[in-house]
Amino acid sequence: MKKMIVAIDGHSSTGKSTFAKAIAKAMDYTYLDSGALYRAVTLFALEHGLINSDGHPQTQDLTKRLPEICLSFHRDAATGEKHTFLNGKDVEKKIRSLEVSASVSPVSEIPEVRNFIDKQLKEWGKEKAIVMDGRDIGTAVFPQAEVKIFMTAPAEIRAQRRLAELQAKGLSGTFEEILENIRQRDHTDSSRAKHPLKKAPDALLLDNGNMTVEDQMDWFRKIMKETWDITLK
Repeated sequence: MKKMIVAIDGHSSTGKSTFAKAIAKAMDYTYLDSGALYRAVTLFALEHGLINSDGHPQTQDLTKRLPEICLSFHRDAATGEKHTFLNGKDVEKKIRSLEVSASVSPVSEIPEVRNFIDKQLKEWGKEKAIVMDGRDIGTAVFPQAEVKIFMTAPAEIRAQRRLAELQAKGLSGTFEEILENIRQRDHTDSSRAKHPLKKAPDALLLDNGNMTVEDQMDWFRKIMKETWDITLK
């Protein structure tokens, strides 16, 4: 099978990571969660007092401290899942909190932060055979990706999914809080000056509001067969 880059972009809480993991498993590719890296930088900012009371970062101070940040992924021995590490510590659970969610969009707007993470992602993507999800993977990080998908779903459905995810991880949050956070992130992601969230012209649109993960995989298998003559398990 030809080595490819599969780039998945879309709105928050559309199930990008779940879908990307399923694709990576079917193709025997490596999955990279770019959003987790932005969340890890946001967590670093929170832990070092670099987020103001309004949820916005102290841009200059955070930018100066980016060289202190080391990001990596490591497989959890018990579950087999890849966990996000910040400066050698497993922060997979911490980065999914509502506190991080509330500040990750303004942190990701900082050009120096985006450049810092983009450099890391591009290095990891040199060998191809990866599935990566985020907000600007197909438009800015890997515009040359062979397969591009843009995911969306109604905000209310996304809020329900996010609530279930938080509850499964033992984290707190209400439907109303999550819905408001999603709407704010949609606005921020779509209106930022550099690399705003948008569908690449050659990306395939997937509205998965009424689809299960298996429905989405059936759709993807059909695309791969029709476009690349690749049969996936």
